[in-house]
Amino acid sequence: MHLTDLWFLLIAVLWTGYLVLEGFDFGVGMLLPVVAKDAVDRQVTLRTIGPVWDGNEVWLLVAGGATFAAFPFWYATLFSGFYLALLIILVALIVRGLALEYRNKLQDAAWHRRWDLTIVIGSAVPALLWGVALSDIVRGVPLNANHDFTGTFFTLLHPYALLGGLTTLTLFALHGAIFLALKTHGPVRDRARSLVLPLSAVTVPLAAAFLLWTQSYDGSWITWTLALLAAAALLGGVGASRAGRDGLAFLGTAATIGLAAATLFVTLYPDVLPSTTDPAFSLTTTNAASTPYTLKIMTWVAVICTPIVLLYQSYTYWVFRQRLTRDDIPQVEAAA
Repeated sequence: MHLTDLWFLLIAVLWTGYLVLEGFDFGVGMLLPVVAKDAVDRQVTLRTIGPVWDGNEVWLLVAGGATFAAFPFWYATLFSGFYLALLIILVALIVRGLALEYRNKLQDAAWHRRWDLTIVIGSAVPALLWGVALSDIVRGVPLNANHDFTGTFFTLLHPYALLGGLTTLTLFALHGAIFLALKTHGPVRDRARSLVLPLSAVTVPLAAAFLLWTQSYDGSWITWTLALLAAAALLGGVGASRAGRDGLAFLGTAATIGLAAATLFVTLYPDVLPSTTDPAFSLTTTNAASTPYTLKIMTWVAVICTPIVLLYQSYTYWVFRQRLTRDDIPQVEAAA
C-alpha cells in the first residue's frame, strides 16, 4: 500500500470515528426539549455527554489536521469552496461548546432556557451540514484546471446533498435517542425509547434512498455490500431497542453510521474531490498529496500517538459508563 492510500484510509477512519461519536452528542442535543420536561431531566440528559463531548470533537480536529498535512491541495480546495458552509458549522460548534460549559454557571431559569436553545441549534446545524458537505465531496463539485472551486454556496445545495443532510440529521437523532436509553434510568430513558420508533420511521427510508442514490455513482460490489450491511445494522438496532436491548441497539446505530461513512469513502476513492466540470480536473490521492518524506514522518507520529489517544478515550468511557438517574443530580441544582 502506498503512503497516499494509507493516509486516505486513516482520514476515512478519523471521519468515521468522529461521525459515530459526535453523532450521539448531536442527537442528545437535538432531543433535549423532547426528552427533558423539567430542570432535573435536563441535567440528567446533558450529563450523559458532559464527560465525553469535547473528547469526541478531537476526532474532527485530528481529521482536519491530517487532511492539511497529508493532502494539502484537498484541504485548500475544500476550505475555499466550502468556506461558508464550514464557517457555519464552526460557529455552531463553538456556541454549542459554550452552552455546554456556561449553562450551569448561573442558576437562573431564563439563563438555562437560552443556553438550552443554543444547544439544540448548535447540534442540529452541524448534523445537517456535515451530511451536505460529505455528499458534495462524493458527488463532486465544479473545479477548474487549477483545482479551484468555481461554484457558489448554492451550488452545494443540490437534491443529493440535501438528502444526505437530512439523512445524517435524522440518523444522529435516532443514535442520540438510543444512547440516552442506554445511559439513563427513569423518565428520560422512557421518553427516549418512545422516540425510537417514530424516528426510525423517518430515518430508514431517508437512509435507504441516500445509499441507493450513492450507488448510482459507483455501484461496485464493495459499496453494495457496505450499504446492505448498513441497512441491516440500522434495522437490527431498531429491533434491539424495541426488545429493550439498549447496548445492542447502540451498536447497531453506531455500525450504521460507520458503514455508511465507509460506503461514501469507498465510492470516493481514488479521488478525494471529483470535478463535475471535467474528470481530468479532479483531485486524487496522488495529485493532492504531500511529499513522500512528509507522509513518512506523519506515519511514524500516527503509529506512536494513535494508540495512546485511543486508550485514553476508551478509559474515559469506561469510567463514566454508569447509567444516570434523577437521584444523581445534587439537591442544590434540582432546587434551582
